[in-house]
Amino acid sequence: MQLYNTLSAKEREALIEEAGKERLTISFYKYAHIGNPQILRNHLFLTWNDMDVLGRIYVAHEGINAQLSVPAENFNVFKEHLDGISFLENVRLNIAIEHDDKSFLKLKVKVRKKIVADGLNDATFDVTNKGIHVGAEQFNELIEDPDTVLVDMRNHYESEIGHFKNAVTPDVDTFRDSLDIIEQDLAEYKEDKKLVMYCTGGIRCEKASAYYKHKGFKNVFQLEGGIIEYTRQVNDKNLENKFMGKNFVFDHRRGERISNEVIAHCHQCGKPCDTHVNCANEACHLLFIQCEECAEKMNNCCSVDCMEVHALPYEEQKRLRKGKRASNKIFKKGRSPVLKYKN
Repeated sequence: MQLYNTLSAKEREALIEEAGKERLTISFYKYAHIGNPQILRNHLFLTWNDMDVLGRIYVAHEGINAQLSVPAENFNVFKEHLDGISFLENVRLNIAIEHDDKSFLKLKVKVRKKIVADGLNDATFDVTNKGIHVGAEQFNELIEDPDTVLVDMRNHYESEIGHFKNAVTPDVDTFRDSLDIIEQDLAEYKEDKKLVMYCTGGIRCEKASAYYKHKGFKNVFQLEGGIIEYTRQVNDKNLENKFMGKNFVFDHRRGERISNEVIAHCHQCGKPCDTHVNCANEACHLLFIQCEECAEKMNNCCSVDCMEVHALPYEEQKRLRKGKRASNKIFKKGRSPVLKYKN
C-alpha cells in the first residue's frame, strides 16, 4: 500500500506539461473533532493519489487544512469524495483567482498536533465556538462603521504586499505571535467595539474568533472564506473592492493580484514591487521581495555573499552545506539585515 510520493517535483512537473490538462488550485479547511487523524490521513492519501491530486494537507484532532491542485476533469469526483466524509459534506472550497497548473508538484498529507499552530495549552478553549461569519457585502459595511476594529490575522510578509484599507496589520512572524499581542492592544474594546478579522482563506481568523470570544470579546466577526472568497464575491456581485494589492498564497505562485495597487517595495533597491522570491542560494532560501532589475543584478540572490556561493559549481555548494543545518533565515521571511529596504 503506497502512502508516500514516488516522483520528484521535476518528474511531476514534466508529467503535468506532457498531459496538457487544466488543473484547479483549491483550498479548504474545517474545524472538527477527529478521533484518529492517522486513519483519515491514510485514507485521503490513497484516494487522492488515485485522482492525481497534489498539494499540502494537514490533519489533526482539531480538523483539516488543505491547499491542493486537482485536474479539472476530476473535480466532480473529488467533490463527491469530500461530501462522502460526514464533517466535510458541502465544505466551502476556495478556488484560486489566478490559474496555475503547477501550483503544487507533490501530494503531502501530514498528521499534525494542530492544523494552525497557536501555542495554546488551554483545555477549556473550544475552537468550534467561533465568531459570526460575514460575506463580502456585510464585511464592506462593517469596516466602514466607526465602532469596528479591523484586524489582519496574517503575518507581516503577507500584509506587506496587500491588505484591507484601515486594517491593523500586526508586525508578527507567526499566527501564535499575534494572539496575545492583539488581545493586549485591543483589551479596551472588548465590550463596545466590533472586532472584525480576516486572513487568506478563513482558517486563522476562525480560530482567532473563537479565541477572542473565549477571552471575553463580545462582538466578534470574521470574513467568510477570507480574502479568496471575498474577491470572488466582489467580482460576482460587482461590489466595491476594499482590498489593496496582492493576496499572499502558500504555493509556487506566492501571490494573487487582487487590485492594481502596488503597496510594497523591493527589499534591495526600494522601487515599488510586490513579487516574493526565495534566495537562489539553497543554503539561505530567504523569502523576500525582489524586482526584475535586482533579480538580474543579484542573480536571484538576497546578498553579495549568497550570490558568490550561488555562482560556485553545484557540487561545491553541496560540499559547503554538508553537515550544516539549513539556515534559519528561511523562517525569518524578509527580516535579514542584508535587505536594505525592508519596511
